[in-house]
Amino acid sequence: MPRTRGRGSNLVPIAGQLRTYKRSWLRGDLIAGVTVAALIVPKNLGYAGIAGIPLQNGLYAAAAGAIVYAIFGTSRQISMGPSSGLAAVAASAVLAAGITGEQDVASFVAGITLASGVLFLLLAVLKMGWIAQFLSRAVVTGFLFGAAIDVVIGELPKLTGTEVTGSNPLQELWSWIGSLGDAHRTTVLLGVISLVVVFGLRAIAPRVPGALVLVVGGLVAAAVLDLGAKGVALVGDVPRGLPAPEVPDLAQLWEHAGTVAVAAVALVLIGFSQTAGDARTFAAKHRYQIDINQESVAQSLANITAGLFRGMPVSTSLSASSLNDRSGAKTGVASLTSGVTVLLTLLFLAPLFSNLPKAVLGALIIEAVVMGMMDLPEMRRLFRVKKVDFWIAVVALVGTLVFGVLAGVVIGIGLSLVWLIAVATHPEMPVLGRERGTQVFREVDEHPEDEVLPSVAVLRFDGGLFFATADALEDRLRDVIQREPALTGVVIDCEGINFIDSQGAATMADLVTLARDAGLDLRITRLKPGPRAVLERDGVIALVGADHIHGNIHRAVQSEQDAAERGRDDAG
Repeated sequence: MPRTRGRGSNLVPIAGQLRTYKRSWLRGDLIAGVTVAALIVPKNLGYAGIAGIPLQNGLYAAAAGAIVYAIFGTSRQISMGPSSGLAAVAASAVLAAGITGEQDVASFVAGITLASGVLFLLLAVLKMGWIAQFLSRAVVTGFLFGAAIDVVIGELPKLTGTEVTGSNPLQELWSWIGSLGDAHRTTVLLGVISLVVVFGLRAIAPRVPGALVLVVGGLVAAAVLDLGAKGVALVGDVPRGLPAPEVPDLAQLWEHAGTVAVAAVALVLIGFSQTAGDARTFAAKHRYQIDINQESVAQSLANITAGLFRGMPVSTSLSASSLNDRSGAKTGVASLTSGVTVLLTLLFLAPLFSNLPKAVLGALIIEAVVMGMMDLPEMRRLFRVKKVDFWIAVVALVGTLVFGVLAGVVIGIGLSLVWLIAVATHPEMPVLGRERGTQVFREVDEHPEDEVLPSVAVLRFDGGLFFATADALEDRLRDVIQREPALTGVVIDCEGINFIDSQGAATMADLVTLARDAGLDLRITRLKPGPRAVLERDGVIALVGADHIHGNIHRAVQSEQDAAERGRDDAG
């Protein structure tokens, strides 16, 4: 596909796509757009249910996200709209703020959506999209898993027609178990059938849109069997028409500013990491370029628009985007088609959803979060590959269940930062030995059969040498010197050092003094240009001596051994 060019195309990428548009792409774009709309319409009813807002508001957000992203996004296959994870964050923010009443909840959710859009725009202007990396994959996996369990527990009463109480998911689950004696039999039967249908179709016919089949089947069953008259709860009025732009209640947002801020940060961290990753995947597959900064702009404008039209938070949907790609999407026209199809649904079909049984909606939501947020394969992979990452995910999961979804995000961010600090401040500093018969030096712990030179210690530093790690290097060198009394010299392999600050440079000078006070030579090898420039400005290179700076470990060791031999000859 041709790359977009020009300043206008950079700001509005779809302009460049349309300028080079081929007629042969139109059929694929239209089919993909309508196909994706058939998937996202029923799913977004469920996402609205998770957030606790009127069902049509989920469709408002779906249309806004699809249309605005199509215009301003750089990925040609991305489908932008509400997701189960973002809906769970919005619901948790509502709970934390203590907002009640459908319209107040809808206004608050639209407000945090608008706030997240503004935060996205700020990150784009400041080119700070990298901040999303502070939420590690392990934390996101655990948080989403916990949020999914929270949502599933919250939907169980819809499947039984009962009421529950409780301030956290575990209390709600216990309350629901206690309410089973009052379960409405017809509702339970409908709920079980709905779960079997939606999960069964995914298992035996994954290409069939199970959510659409379930919604249509539920509406037909409600009409034919008159389920409302039999005591089955229905979702209620879903009005026809399009929303008018409306600024959320600013006084309400200001009153709960802390909750809004935390929710907005959570939405940005989760939303951007999803969109950026998916955009890169499709760009690599179809060999075109994306602009991550422009992706922030697109997601910002999509959320701002959704917030102003009484919607909910939007981000990429991997399942919808993958369907978009498989169905033949070539450009943003596919996403525009999806958005327009959702608008037509609002104009002509919305009232049909009024008779949707809540048990069917509950089953739809449960399937969405179980399949979209409970990533068991990833949890197993974390346990197999790096157990500390697995336990971080578990802590994030448990924190979300015990303290709530919003608190789970805060816990997750804290865990990510603590882990980042722990890794950054505890670099590996292995002793190296020489593979016998070669000039190759390797870690002794990994290769105990290698030759450890009695007179020369080789120490490699893996990490940036700065204020948080400098003391660790000095302590490590002191330990090596004390444990090996026969040493005549020490070689520090700097291949792993990409960055040195002023304190790191000062520590290097201290290491020279420490070695000389112990009667040893200090040699440095494989020093990169950036760190070397810092050491030269601080006079450390002159202090070490140009003849003590080497290109590889073998030369450094050989030079030290030759110097020690000359010293013995002079002494003799």
